[in-house]
Parts: sequence; C-alpha cells; structure tokens
Amino acid sequence: MRRDVFQAIADPVRRDIIQLLSNQQLTVNAVAEKFDVSRPAISKHLKILEECGIISFDQKGRERYCLIQPKNLIPAFLWIDQYRNLWEEKLDSFENYLKQLQTKNKKNE
Repeated sequence: MRRDVFQAIADPVRRDIIQLLSNQQLTVNAVAEKFDVSRPAISKHLKILEECGIISFDQKGRERYCLIQPKNLIPAFLWIDQYRNLWEEKLDSFENYLKQLQTKNKKNE
C-alpha cells in the first residue's frame, strides 16, 4: 500500500507523535509510554509514519530510536499554506464586523 503525508497527519495520535518527535529523538518504548494507547497500536502508528516517510528508525544496540524527517512534511505544509490567505481574509473580515458591532453598542449606551 502506498501511503503519503496526508495519511500520516490524518490521525490525531500520529500528529501527537510527530509533535513529540519534533522536539527529541525517542525510543519506541519512550514514545509508547507517552500515550494511553496499547504498545501494538503505537507500533502500528509508527509503522505508518515510517511508510509515509515522516519518521525513520535508528537502531542503537537493542534500542530503536524514532527520528523525525521534517522535510517530508513539506507537501502537507504547502497544501495547507495555499489556503492561508483565504482564512486570513475571512478572519480580518470577521474582526472588522466585531469592531463595527462594538462601535454600534457604544453609541447605543
């Protein structure tokens, strides 16, 4: 099965794992300890993240460390970023509307 970055970020647990690994390398066990999910479930999430190219594993002795591959998140960032201007315009418009309401309320007081 071919997987992509959007499958990696589709699940909230995987997004949390990405966030966790963005700060530090952790062993598979250390990642599993951070979640109230079974060890096999975390292993499955890590496997999907690896298949998507978001993480890789580094074997050091008996431990497997999870390493983030942030460059592989770029396609998702670029896709989301194309909508940033649209949302900024919507938020600016909403902010202006709220200011107009506040001004009307102050005049009516």
